[in-house]
Amino acid sequence: MATRLLVLNQGRKEIQSLAPDGTDIRTVVDGLDQAPDGIVADEINRHIYWTNMGPPDARIPDSPETFNARTGSLERVDFDGSNRTTILPKGSFTTGKQLTADFAAGRLYWCDREGMQVLRCDLDGENLETLVSTGDGDAARADAANHCVGIAIDPVNGDLYWTQKGHPKGGEGRIFRAGLDVPPGETPWQRTDVVTLWSDLPEPIDLELTSDRDGLIWTDRGAPPDGNTLNSARFGAPPSILAQDFHEAIGVVTLGGNRHYVTDLGGTIRIVDIELGVDKQIADLGGPLCGIAVADV
Repeated sequence: MATRLLVLNQGRKEIQSLAPDGTDIRTVVDGLDQAPDGIVADEINRHIYWTNMGPPDARIPDSPETFNARTGSLERVDFDGSNRTTILPKGSFTTGKQLTADFAAGRLYWCDREGMQVLRCDLDGENLETLVSTGDGDAARADAANHCVGIAIDPVNGDLYWTQKGHPKGGEGRIFRAGLDVPPGETPWQRTDVVTLWSDLPEPIDLELTSDRDGLIWTDRGAPPDGNTLNSARFGAPPSILAQDFHEAIGVVTLGGNRHYVTDLGGTIRIVDIELGVDKQIADLGGPLCGIAVADV
């Protein structure tokens, strides 16, 4: 087996695989025409899962695409690209973003941006449930402060983390923590265990838990100098910038505890290793890149 990076390339509509040094780029699966965003690899069952945002509502020049229609879905493929399977059909949620998993428990977790919620289901798509809901209705959906994007989980301590990015370049971003389960007698939209860890961030996107589970790593696509960065923070401490000058930083995955791989909408992958003093581009895949995962395949 060999360690591989797995990357969602929205421009090429592919899942691409490459070595950790950026070489040996291969196509695992193509024809991803529903705006894929979040990806995670199941080394136990040899599967790759990904979320889809669905088609944008409109493509207007010089305007952001919107994904307000309920067209999100979740798919799976084997490590070799075979047996592509729909786990949750189109319309099961609104806009699928970062995806993570507790494979030992057999559960997938992801954020639904315009759906304003955090979701989970079993690996086969059964038992879909909402864990967090930040708003309801068109007026709430239009407020990007309610948009859930990045997600990380800590099954050992029973914690769930997610980002709400705020308006583009708006300095409204927040990162939250809550339990993995809705407290008894409470609802996803009225939880007393939700804690705001950090606020007034430029525009936080995807999350990773640190290897010691004592902090978080995240990308931020907000305005420089604090945005378009890779960031870290210990719980209870202020954030620090690990790397900057990305072209709309999106995905992040950690290998070996201290090697962080970051994708951006400019189509590049960078490795950031603070311990070794490494911060360099390892690949340019030529299209907007979103989620990134790592697996021994």
